[in-house]
Amino acid sequence: MATEVHKIDSLTAFANNIREADKRFTLVYAYNGTGKTRLSSEFKEIGKQLEGKERDTLYFNAFTEDLFWWNNDLDGDSDRFLNINTDSTFFDDLEGSSIDDRIRPILRQFFDFNFRTNIEESKVVFSKEIIEKGNSVTLANIKISRGEERIFIWCFFIAIAQIAIEKQEPYDWVDYLYIDDPISSLDDINVIAVAHYLGRILKSDSNKVKTVISTHHSLFFNVLCNELGNGARKLLLRSDTDGYNYKWTSDTPFIYHISIIQQLDKAIKEDALFTYHFNVLRNVLEKAANFHGFSSWKDCIIINNDEEGTLRSRMINVMNHGGYSLFEPTEMVEQNKEIFAEIFDNFRRNYKFNEELFNEPQTIAL
Repeated sequence: MATEVHKIDSLTAFANNIREADKRFTLVYAYNGTGKTRLSSEFKEIGKQLEGKERDTLYFNAFTEDLFWWNNDLDGDSDRFLNINTDSTFFDDLEGSSIDDRIRPILRQFFDFNFRTNIEESKVVFSKEIIEKGNSVTLANIKISRGEERIFIWCFFIAIAQIAIEKQEPYDWVDYLYIDDPISSLDDINVIAVAHYLGRILKSDSNKVKTVISTHHSLFFNVLCNELGNGARKLLLRSDTDGYNYKWTSDTPFIYHISIIQQLDKAIKEDALFTYHFNVLRNVLEKAANFHGFSSWKDCIIINNDEEGTLRSRMINVMNHGGYSLFEPTEMVEQNKEIFAEIFDNFRRNYKFNEELFNEPQTIAL
């Protein structure tokens, strides 16, 4: 049976829906551009409007990362440090909290550089020990990589989140943690490490803070599903008209090429094919080729006549390099629509999918 799709008017309505469900853990999977960062902001704003509370949500999102920025010392090229916007309430009363001692054991799980936080001067200085000609040498005031920076900021947040989980001042006001995509710029090993560590601290018996996590990263979502066990798992999608749709999902919504295939099928049926759909089709073929162990996406174009198959492959290549934009869509000419539909139908016939995927899902208005 097809999964029920629920219609919502806005991200504010979805944020309220999450709060009303009152789950200990809520995982939200959504593609880039759906509005995950705005959802986290809407969720936070609702917490500011509750009677008797100034706020109730400690959140990590793109705005959190913007609280840190580099001074690269372009003149002297030596005094490099990471600025901190200590005017933000995120850093309230951290002086004297031994925040470095909280961050350091978390960071050590990922990287081996050193750091020193100076809340009074609103900066973080980094260094690294290296072995040079058999001797230990300290490289001072180094600039760390983008991935290392992301992990450091993440560890900073987690250190504060642990204070909130322990219900210690000055973060004893926190009822919710909202975490939005903390793993950009990380390789898969570190993605797994971040998800595993996050799951471990959130599952602690002492944790009374509810958590919402939104992400577009399939591996991160999957590991968290396994780490956290039972909880709300939702797939958030933009509606074809106004508002948004969401549906409950398993631990594998990251097989997002299924959703893409559904969209391609719908575009063919509604005669709404645009040139950029060739880019989308190639993306699906590439994922299918990886899954089946083929060396090229072209191996997934199965047409009885080899010459015809070669022509179809060349056409997809040409259309992919034509500079066709999703933001300036151009409708396909009729001949290309026929060829596109033929390639897609052959793919569906040879790589069997559940036909119920292509039936109209039931929509429930909320």
